[in-house]
Amino acid sequence: MDFEIEDTYCEAFTGTCVRMIVTAEDDITIKKIASDASATPGTVIGRTESGVEKFLDKSETPDNRPGVIIQFWYNTKDLAKFDKELSFRIRQDILVKPFVKIFDASIDPFDYIDTTEHVGHCGDGYEWTEEIDGRTMIRVPICVPDFYIEQKLGCMQGIMGVNFWYYCSTKEAVLEAGYKALDALSEVDGICTPFDICSAGSKVETNYPEIGPTTNHPYCPSLKEKLGDESMVEDGVNYIPEIVIDALTVENAKESLKKGIEALNGVEGVIKVSAGNYGGNLGKYKFNLKDVLD
Repeated sequence: MDFEIEDTYCEAFTGTCVRMIVTAEDDITIKKIASDASATPGTVIGRTESGVEKFLDKSETPDNRPGVIIQFWYNTKDLAKFDKELSFRIRQDILVKPFVKIFDASIDPFDYIDTTEHVGHCGDGYEWTEEIDGRTMIRVPICVPDFYIEQKLGCMQGIMGVNFWYYCSTKEAVLEAGYKALDALSEVDGICTPFDICSAGSKVETNYPEIGPTTNHPYCPSLKEKLGDESMVEDGVNYIPEIVIDALTVENAKESLKKGIEALNGVEGVIKVSAGNYGGNLGKYKFNLKDVLD
């Protein structure tokens, strides 16, 4: 590698994932759905977060139309709460687009969410079910007929908050390295990157608990002089972006860390790679960076 790998680990935690295939008539609509449905990662504020796993061509979808796999995550096993929160994203970001169908894409789910109450009833009681290729679909009558959603969406246990940081000397390196990492990660199955290039690393403790996680101040370059010895920003480092990954399995998590970090190699201005951890108090998963790169 052209940069230092710090001997540290990223800390991650258990989460629940609903994985779905969304299809539409055209690629433009699919790209808009993907953008809108994954636009606001919200676990840090008690909501769901989501990301695109991959885009699908017509041969890969249940109805032979353009599609996308989207993962929705929540750091709880309270499926009643997840159901309600997920419905907000479906109703506001997906249902409102023309000619859309949502299919379950879960793998070995531990339970299911019934979409009738919080999404199906958008039909105001006029909705009905249809069997399509062995799937029970709720047909919701809307003004551009019609929206379809599979009645049961599987819930899987996975890993949230897998991450790596890359220390940069230039803003050009932040973007070049970040986009290279995201391109590499788009080829990894079973993961999504809900924040893409994340500029606002956070910490567990905060002076303002009412707003949730706040800035990880020892790693803020603009605070280096003010913090003095408390600052963790090394000489020559002007930016510390983060890539956050949610993964369905331990193997997916390790592969994503390896490919994402390796993609940074050769980018001028990347000085070091590290990761976020909180002394082992945040979650049960710990991925040592040097181990995953072996």
